[in-house]
Amino acid sequence: MRTTRSKAAAAARVAADRAVRAQGNLLERVRSCFVQARTWRHVGRYMSALVSSIPKRNGWTIAEHVGDATPDRTQRLLNRAVWDTEGVAGEVRRYAAAGLDTAAGRRRRRGLAVGALDETGQPKHGTGTAGVKRQYMGCAGRVANGINTVHLAYVRERTGHALIAARQWIPAEQITDPDTAARTGLPPGLGFRTKGQLAIDLCTHAYADELTFDVICGDEVYGNCTDLREFLEARGQTYVLRVASTFMVRTPSGDRLTSAQAVDLLVGGAGRGWQVRSAGAGSKGHRWYAWAWIATASPRHHLLVRRHLATGELAFHYCYVPEGQPAVVSRLVRAAGLRWPVEECFEFGKDHFGLDQCQARLHGAIARHTVLVMAALAVCAVTAAELRHRTDSQAPPPTTPDQPPPAEPGLIPLTVPEIGRLLADALHRPQSPDHAIDWLTWRRRHQARARWHHQRTRLNRDYALVN
Repeated sequence: MRTTRSKAAAAARVAADRAVRAQGNLLERVRSCFVQARTWRHVGRYMSALVSSIPKRNGWTIAEHVGDATPDRTQRLLNRAVWDTEGVAGEVRRYAAAGLDTAAGRRRRRGLAVGALDETGQPKHGTGTAGVKRQYMGCAGRVANGINTVHLAYVRERTGHALIAARQWIPAEQITDPDTAARTGLPPGLGFRTKGQLAIDLCTHAYADELTFDVICGDEVYGNCTDLREFLEARGQTYVLRVASTFMVRTPSGDRLTSAQAVDLLVGGAGRGWQVRSAGAGSKGHRWYAWAWIATASPRHHLLVRRHLATGELAFHYCYVPEGQPAVVSRLVRAAGLRWPVEECFEFGKDHFGLDQCQARLHGAIARHTVLVMAALAVCAVTAAELRHRTDSQAPPPTTPDQPPPAEPGLIPLTVPEIGRLLADALHRPQSPDHAIDWLTWRRRHQARARWHHQRTRLNRDYALVN
C-alpha cells in the first residue's frame, strides 16, 4: 500500500505540473488576441478561478477569488474589454483537437475522431438576458425559462473529449425587435439561425481550422435538419445522425416509408435482421444493444436502428457514407455510441467549471464566459488524455459472474475533474498537501472498486432479444 500511495502521489504531482504548463501554453497561444496585457493576464486569473473549488463561478465570486476589491474588473473583462473572442475560441479549438490527437497517436489503435453536436441550456429568470425564452431545456427536462447554446465536441475514441465550438441560439423575436436587440447586446446584422444552421456554422469553423472528423454525430434536432445533412454531404463527410420515427426514407423498391414503418416491414421482430453489438465501453462495462441495418434507394444512405435489449425501445440513425468509403456497420455503431461524451463534457463543464453559472446578460459576455470555460475544460481534458494510460492501474475486469473481487482494485485513470482539482491546488499553493493526494487516491480506488462490481453485475444479464 505504501508503494501504491507513493506512485499515486507522484502521478498526482506530475499531472498538476503538466496542467499548469498546459494552461500557460494555452494562454501564450491566445496572447495575440488581446490589445492590453492586463486584460490577457486577467483571463489567466479568470481561468484559475473556473477550475477552483468555489461553489459558484460568477462575476462576484470570481473577482473575490482572484483578489479584486470589487467585481468591476471581471465585469469589464466580459462586457467592455477589447479582445478577440472568436480568435480565442479558434486557439482553444486547435489546442484541444491537436492535444487529443497527439494523445491518441501514442496508442497502437488511434480510434475514431468524432464531431458530436448537441445543445445545453442554463435556466434564467426574467426577460433581460440575450436569448432567454420559455423553451424546452434538456438540463431541466421540461419547458422552462432559459437560454440554449449549441456545442461541437471533439471526441477521440478511447482517449478523451472536449468542447471545441459554441454558438448561442437566439429567438427570432429578439433579433427583429430593435429595443431588445440593443438591450441584450446582439451584434448588428445578426440573422436568425436554427440550431441545425448553427451546427453548420460550428462545423464550418472547424473545417477552416483543418480539423478532420471520421464521423459527425448528433441527435434528432440535427438529423432532421436538411440543410445540415446537405452541407455535410457536399463536403464528403460521413455522418450518423439521430432522426425521429416519422423520418421518411425511400426503400430500394421505391416505397416511401417512415423509419418506424421500415423497421416493421423490412426487419420485423426479434431474431430476424438484428445483431447484438456493443455501442462502446462505459464505466460500467459494454453498452449492448441490438442493431438493424436498412438499405435505402440511395447506395450512400442507410438507416441504422438501435433496439434496447430489455424494453425493445427503438432509436433511429440516418447515415451517410461518401463514395470510396466502406459502409461498415460496426464502425457506424461505434460512431453512434461516441455521441454520449458530449453529455459528459456538459456535466464536467457545469459541475466543475461553471459553464451554466454565468450571470451575464449581454450576448458577447455570455459568449466570452463560454469560451473561457471551454479553455479551462480543454486544458484539463488534454492533460487527462496524455496521462490516461500512465495512471490506469485498475485490476483486470471480471470474466465470470461469480468471480471474487480482487484484493486490490487499483486506481482509475486521472479524470478531468481530478485534473481540475490538482490544477487549482497547484495554482494556489506551492505544493499539494498530503491530505489532498490521500483523498484523490481514495476516490480513484473507490471508483475502480465500484466499476469492477458494476462490470461483474452486467455479466449476469441476459443479452438476448425480447420479443
